[in-house]
Amino acid sequence: MIRVLLSGCNGHMGQVLTDLMEADSDVETVAGIDIAPDAAVRKYPVFATPDACTVDADVCIDFSNFHAVPALLSYCTKKKLPLVLCTTGLTDEILAQVKEASAQTAILRSANMSLGINLLMKVLKEAAKTLAPAGYDMEIVEAHHNRKLDAPSGTALALGESMNEALDGQYHFVFSRHDRTEKRDPKEIGISSVRGGTIVGIHDVMFAGQDEVIEFKHTAYSRAIFGNGAIQAAKFLAGKPAGMYDMADVIG
Repeated sequence: MIRVLLSGCNGHMGQVLTDLMEADSDVETVAGIDIAPDAAVRKYPVFATPDACTVDADVCIDFSNFHAVPALLSYCTKKKLPLVLCTTGLTDEILAQVKEASAQTAILRSANMSLGINLLMKVLKEAAKTLAPAGYDMEIVEAHHNRKLDAPSGTALALGESMNEALDGQYHFVFSRHDRTEKRDPKEIGISSVRGGTIVGIHDVMFAGQDEVIEFKHTAYSRAIFGNGAIQAAKFLAGKPAGMYDMADVIG
């Protein structure tokens, strides 16, 4: 049984993960961390800060807020506690702290915890290597609910980065064309955002060539897919040596 410390346990994803882990015989939520520790009644103790936590765990899963990440990194480093870092919107300063912390403990970070999205990244690398040199234009359209704060999504950026990585970084991202009156640059990857309703997440990747279009699409119907991916990541990461890991390591 893998003992999990759940950071952000009273948030939307924290609630989803609590339910998922309760139904999984391989993991157990032994404690939670949340800025509002009394916001929900839990079957496990909830602490307001990482340093207040008095419960031992094998791995930590974080679905909190980027403001809470530095303190969590400090705690996990001190405890040598592996961390599945799912929080998005991290600043360059925090990302530098993540890299530094990975020298002391295992950290798995991904812009999207869905197994399907991470498999899609692998597929897109192969598609880009074949289609981009043949002159196909690459575009990404992502859609999320009207409460999402950041745009474009971290997942859309990760998809674009996976394609650009396969192309030796020759391409650049374009997020808006409203102020441009010029022909499309063949070396750009366009990323567009839609915000509305209760859309959990849609990512549509288009390779547009001469007389044909090839599309790869991923649709998330519930947050459970991210929770299940995070749990699989936690099972993988528990007991691993210090270093940086991602979901590609999980899916193999």
